[in-house]
Amino acid sequence: MLRLSIALSALLFSQLSFAAMTPVGLWKTIDEETNEAKSLVRISEQDGVLVGSVEKILNPAKQDAICEKCKGDKKNQPILGLQIIEGAKDAGDGSWQEGEILDPNNGKTYTLKLTPQEQGKVLEVRGYIAFFYRNQYWQRVE
Repeated sequence: MLRLSIALSALLFSQLSFAAMTPVGLWKTIDEETNEAKSLVRISEQDGVLVGSVEKILNPAKQDAICEKCKGDKKNQPILGLQIIEGAKDAGDGSWQEGEILDPNNGKTYTLKLTPQEQGKVLEVRGYIAFFYRNQYWQRVE
């Protein structure tokens, strides 16, 4: 009975630590230039790929901001609720890649790489075009 209890505890712990090491969840975005918290983004899995939408804008003065510089169907859409992460897939090496991330401030779309760090408490978000990239380090909220 003791062995069964230990085995079940180990299984539960491994599942919890795996869940913490995925990008799925709610994240506080941190601007890489100002180091200020900007928004909350919820990342979820849909059909085997990750998507992420702006769930909350932290600056009260920007609650009604729209994506003026975006292209296509996202142009002039409210940033609150906007899907900014699309198509990231598990690369099998602890990162999620092949997706895209939209910067609603400049309307640019970047190739995306998401890498959970610090036991899943921090998410390295890398957006890149060719050899040029930007990193942000988001903080897990839940």
